[in-house]
Amino acid sequence: MSALLRQHAEQQFAEELHELKKNETHPIPENWEMSPQSVVTYLIGGTLKNGFEVSPKYIGHRRLMEIAVATLVTDRALLLYGLPGTAKSWVSEHIAAAISGDSTLIIQGTAGTGEEAIRYGWNYARLLAEGPSEGALVQTPVMKAMQDGKIGRIEELTRIGSDVQDTLITILSEKTLPIPELNKEVQAIRGFNIIATANNRDKGVNELSSALKRRFNTVILPLPDTIDEEIDIVRRRVESFEKVMQLPAEKPALEEIRRVVTIFRELRQGATADGKTKLKTPSGTLSTAEAISVVNNGLAMAGYFGDGQLHAEDLVSGILGAVVKDPVQDKVVWQEYMETVVKNRDGWKDIYRASRDMI
Repeated sequence: MSALLRQHAEQQFAEELHELKKNETHPIPENWEMSPQSVVTYLIGGTLKNGFEVSPKYIGHRRLMEIAVATLVTDRALLLYGLPGTAKSWVSEHIAAAISGDSTLIIQGTAGTGEEAIRYGWNYARLLAEGPSEGALVQTPVMKAMQDGKIGRIEELTRIGSDVQDTLITILSEKTLPIPELNKEVQAIRGFNIIATANNRDKGVNELSSALKRRFNTVILPLPDTIDEEIDIVRRRVESFEKVMQLPAEKPALEEIRRVVTIFRELRQGATADGKTKLKTPSGTLSTAEAISVVNNGLAMAGYFGDGQLHAEDLVSGILGAVVKDPVQDKVVWQEYMETVVKNRDGWKDIYRASRDMI
């Protein structure tokens, strides 16, 4: 059997989930796989009583994860909100894996997502042959989550049209899903809840109605506080990617990751790390997720078109792709950063040369 390109969280971290359940000492809510305390340990990482090490999935404030998990024990749904690349989807997946043992009950929100993707749909061949019947009904991930007492996930909620978003109101407030064509309803069983994600850049496109907002408890996931925190996130995710993709390249030196993260943080904040030089900011977000992609792309370049070691020339193409989204405005931002910061920074001449060769 071929290796999976990307395993679900419950597959990739099956051993950790098993150990947490085996070492459980707290009360477990109905239809949860483990206690809220163990879910937070799974997310934040820690050492169990038997010495087993649980790796951190989220590097940041523990209290945010405690609030998120505590919300899901109540009748409020959870909205993870923040800039693109702040690990909203990653956290959503891991919370669902820890609570329900299943992170796959997911709806990807887009401008084309309709009511039938959230409520239910129909097998039109059977609908024409038999009329409305349970056999012709097509269950959505939300309906399955309600029936099984599991966590349903909705990605990019604010990309969905406002009228479609509001189909969630009855589900979240009444915990029922009416099916008028069959003169019946689906009632949620204990354990059911919804985790939705939305990012700041979508605000105002399809803003949530006040009625829907009241059904959610919002947890804002911030960008990493410190450069060391962000470097650690990038390092862990890159190492995970390397194992899956089996790239013929050596592990990236921490210094190369530090340089990528430094560039992203300085351009994002509009100032150098020491605060001495003001910088223009590019049109893109330059998130941690994009920094991970840049290093992964650099490893592929080094492994297949280089000497196996990550060098500046392997990274620069990815950095340019992340920074220069607008070919006019962002190119000026990048060139100014190269000339005023990178050119004069000790040990960064290789990045300056590689960048100058590409522009």
